[in-house]
Amino acid sequence: MIIITGGAGFIGSCLIKALNNYGEENIILVDDLGNDEKWKNCRKLKFRKIIRIKEFEELIKNNPLREKIQAIFHLGANSSTTEKDADSLIKNNTEFTKKLILFSINNNIRLIYASSASVYGNGSLSYDDSDEITPKLIPLNMYGFSKKLVDEWAIKNKLVNKIVGLRFFNVYGPNEYHKGEQQSIAKKGFDQINSQGKISLFKSYNSNYRDGEFKRDFIYVKDAVDVMLFFWKNQKVNGLFNVGTGKARSWNDLAKAIFTAIGIKPKIIYKEMPEAIRKHYQYFTEAKIDKLRKVGYKKEFTSLEDGIKDYVRNYLLKEDQYF
Repeated sequence: MIIITGGAGFIGSCLIKALNNYGEENIILVDDLGNDEKWKNCRKLKFRKIIRIKEFEELIKNNPLREKIQAIFHLGANSSTTEKDADSLIKNNTEFTKKLILFSINNNIRLIYASSASVYGNGSLSYDDSDEITPKLIPLNMYGFSKKLVDEWAIKNKLVNKIVGLRFFNVYGPNEYHKGEQQSIAKKGFDQINSQGKISLFKSYNSNYRDGEFKRDFIYVKDAVDVMLFFWKNQKVNGLFNVGTGKARSWNDLAKAIFTAIGIKPKIIYKEMPEAIRKHYQYFTEAKIDKLRKVGYKKEFTSLEDGIKDYVRNYLLKEDQYF
């Protein structure tokens, strides 16, 4: 049996779909479906049942399922980078993940959990996923701090070599539609272009970058899922790893890729960046993926142009947009 927290969410639902393709259907999907349209992500999936987060908390206390849990993918979290309730983030993102790590180790269960590239803050200490750098990192938001606390705790308590933590960079792709303001710029940009024929990007407030030329490591969700499957299959490989392409691309590159995929001439305008985020805005992120390559992950990552083309033409422009 495989348990996936956040299984109805963006990455989680895509992971379940990929596991189904391997013939895995004995899956417990852990999530609160709420009032949004996250439930639509589940319609094509094959799993045993859905349980709410509170039920799962009880499960890890006494394992009432009475059968062997082979693996837990812990993807559930409050992922809002603008969340101000620090206590809630610590409780849900930090302390619960710690409990799950200990539960998994004590019961000899494979655990793969989602960390985040937001732990790197402004990137001044590089985007190196080595254990030595982690304690020195200074995240820019509370979400990143809640994730960094878990990574640091796992290293300090010598647990990091018994589990897998994955620092996802800018993931985009199908099944992110319920995320509202947390949707990728790929989805938001498509919506703008599709409705207005143009896209708005932030102006630069950093003299080292022209408007639209600040860069991110954009990774297609299918690649992110493939990395998770690699660690699922290779259960002797543990540690903290970046999940990005290792190649930063600009917002302008992303916008042009969307226009090309739709088949219209690019029209990009630049708008003022809100003052609230100017001071802490990240102008560059790029995953260092040497560690991932060293443990045996050899596949090439989808280029930004090919990923956007697949996302736009095979999902966003279709009546059925779901993976």
